[in-house]
Amino acid sequence: MNRCPSGLYFDDISKFCTFKNEARCGPIASTVAPITEPPTDLAEKCNPAECALPYCFCSKDGTLIPGNLEPENTPQMILLTFDGAVNLQNFDHYKKVLNPKRKNPNGCPIKGTFYVSHEYSNYQMIQTLASEGHEIGVETISLQAGLENKGYEEWVGEMIGMREILRHFANISKSEVVGMRAPFLKPGRNTQYKVMEEFGFIYDSSVGVPALPIPVWPYTLDYKIPHECKSGTCPTKSFPGVWEVPLNTHYVEDFEGGHCPYLDQCVLHNHDPNDVFEWLQEDFLRYYDQNRAPYMMPFHTNWFSIKELDKGLEKFLDWVITLPDVWFVTTTQALTWMTDPKGVKQLNNYEPWNCNKRETLPPTPCKTPNKCALSFKKENFTDTRYLETCIDCPNQYPWLGDATGSGIPNKDNYVPDNV
Repeated sequence: MNRCPSGLYFDDISKFCTFKNEARCGPIASTVAPITEPPTDLAEKCNPAECALPYCFCSKDGTLIPGNLEPENTPQMILLTFDGAVNLQNFDHYKKVLNPKRKNPNGCPIKGTFYVSHEYSNYQMIQTLASEGHEIGVETISLQAGLENKGYEEWVGEMIGMREILRHFANISKSEVVGMRAPFLKPGRNTQYKVMEEFGFIYDSSVGVPALPIPVWPYTLDYKIPHECKSGTCPTKSFPGVWEVPLNTHYVEDFEGGHCPYLDQCVLHNHDPNDVFEWLQEDFLRYYDQNRAPYMMPFHTNWFSIKELDKGLEKFLDWVITLPDVWFVTTTQALTWMTDPKGVKQLNNYEPWNCNKRETLPPTPCKTPNKCALSFKKENFTDTRYLETCIDCPNQYPWLGDATGSGIPNKDNYVPDNV
């Protein structure tokens, strides 16, 4: 029987190998799960007496602060997250938001998290973001609609295939790709989470939270989710030790839209930048003045195509970094804090949030990437797709595998023949 370096057994308790590097067991042997899951709700309601940090966290309604800290002693974390392909259309906008001149209270540059899809992505740019300490997660290869109803093999192909593409073309170690977001915020029921559990993912961030007066904190899936499932495709079984980082609803009472998980879905028309700034400020204070649940700011490229929204965001960022207890962290950094909560006065020397360059970061990418024009077969047509990377161009455009669509390494076409 195999052991983790921490002394835990793979077979018995691999789900507990989470954040500490010395206890990260990494992918366990997979077993094929049924494509369809019974509708039975198998997870029990939260039992705080049996759910203890660092491996388990839940509360009756999801609003409890970890460690029973008082709000004023809790850092207000902000999670800047960006979905989809990274390319010339958005890279400069992302770099502007994540300007290293914007600092956290410990003097380190602010950080963000990218949930990357494959088609149209530039892997030299993705490697640049990762080398600067931003987190890279997966949002599947194809970003296809209806994936929530697919089976185990399809989810393996999409998730593990995307992680392998990042490893090969952006030089990002798969041990650093530990989070994911399902396309269109439609989780893949129990199937997606079984794949996560078996292939070493630590967290998902796909579950939308309905409009609630108090925001919900991230929680582990040992128990039932503590709120209504907006998508209707959330997990119903228990997945001990797997974290969910939910998307709380943003309120837009003064604008068209009402409530929405993504900021760019809230405001679809041009508004004065000051109005946008005041809306973001009011939305943020609902967290800051209550239970200080992480304030997630999820974006698609759409937001940055509207100048007024972009300017309003810049004004908000410049205002909020003046607050002494606000931190812009990656999703994994937020969860690391949750496993061992520290008060605000302890955070300037908090090692997981410092800016020492980690050995696990990918190297600084090449200045002149290879520009690959590749044949792309998709369904019933053949086209050309372009890919930029610091390694040699592959023989054909990386995509899902053959008839099984498994995405398992050494089986699909995303690795060139000569590698």
